[in-house]
Amino acid sequence: MRTILALIALCSAVAGAALAAEPSPELIAYGKTLVEAGDCAGCHTADPAKPFAGGKRIDTPFGAIFVPNLTPDRDTGIGAWTDADFVRAVRTGIAPDGSNYYPAFPYPYFTRITKDDVLAIRAYLGTLAPVANRNKPPDLRWPFGYRGLMRLWNAMYFKPGLFEPDQSKTTAWNRGGYLVTGLGHCGACHTPKNYFGADRDAQALSGNEIGGWFAPRLDGAVRTGLKSWSEEDITEYLQSGRNAKSHAGGPMAEVVVNSTAKMSDADVRAIAVYLKSLPPTRRETIVTPPGDAEMKAGQAVYAKLCVACHEADGSGAPRIYPPLPGNALLQSINPSSTLRIILDGAYTVTTPRAPNTGEMPGYAKQLSDDEIAAVTNYIRNSWGNAGLLVTPAQVARARKEP
Repeated sequence: MRTILALIALCSAVAGAALAAEPSPELIAYGKTLVEAGDCAGCHTADPAKPFAGGKRIDTPFGAIFVPNLTPDRDTGIGAWTDADFVRAVRTGIAPDGSNYYPAFPYPYFTRITKDDVLAIRAYLGTLAPVANRNKPPDLRWPFGYRGLMRLWNAMYFKPGLFEPDQSKTTAWNRGGYLVTGLGHCGACHTPKNYFGADRDAQALSGNEIGGWFAPRLDGAVRTGLKSWSEEDITEYLQSGRNAKSHAGGPMAEVVVNSTAKMSDADVRAIAVYLKSLPPTRRETIVTPPGDAEMKAGQAVYAKLCVACHEADGSGAPRIYPPLPGNALLQSINPSSTLRIILDGAYTVTTPRAPNTGEMPGYAKQLSDDEIAAVTNYIRNSWGNAGLLVTPAQVARARKEP
């Protein structure tokens, strides 16, 4: 009889512990906000009908990586993982089987996330519908397909450790730093990389080409950075995808829709506070203006195709047609984003705060490489702007981008 009572007591204790381990609705809701702040869906969703089920192809300079399944499917997702497995994967880039992830998964940033926040993320992911979707192996050039090389990469470039608050700064600044350098992993796109794909830390957030686009400077550079933007400008841009100075396009448009437009006002403001505090991490390039013939050729194209929306003085219609004078992205050292927009056109991202749409046609078929180079040089060097010369050869290369 005592044995039976002991078994009943043991089963009751186990059941009670299981119930206690169930995450609270508040924790799940908080985890959802963290997942949105980290834009996890942006990479881990290939099919919108199967959110977080992975399978999306990520192209890197070393080949392609296919993003894994984050749903709680036990065979192909993370359903069989322990909390310790998940924390180790997120913060150190090591899978439950001991293999290393590639840094296309931004664990060099996620290492700064607190354990409690990582577990809140897991709590939310555990509420998703399980989807069976087995991970695909990466398609990388030799020798990068050998995961063992990641141990050497980590030894050289991975700096594990939590975000360290600066006690001399405000709560908002520290929250912004935690989001920008950790969960938001802004440097994954906006920081230049070395030959091995690691961040050039000395040039943090000073701009980087990625996927045929240029992720612009987020530091305080006068001409090509955020020096001329106020905290309100940054906040509006992140929440609505546009402001009086610029519009989000390309990969950043997806980040706004999937992530920053869903974040709390306090968190977006904190990001703005942090970014506005950053000094330039490298000098801006000295620019020699294009010759008169090039400027006249570009002005002719502009007068024919662009002036109706952007006006003769480039002023445009803020929040509808982006103004061109003083436009930081337009003057970036790398013209990739400008060329992509001229070649393919652009669509104004719609968000709850800015639901009205806008559209710019693409001119890839209408204009030659010489004409696109000329008009690009014109808008990059008019109205007080200064941008490096763009050549027809650069336009030709941009045409070949997928």
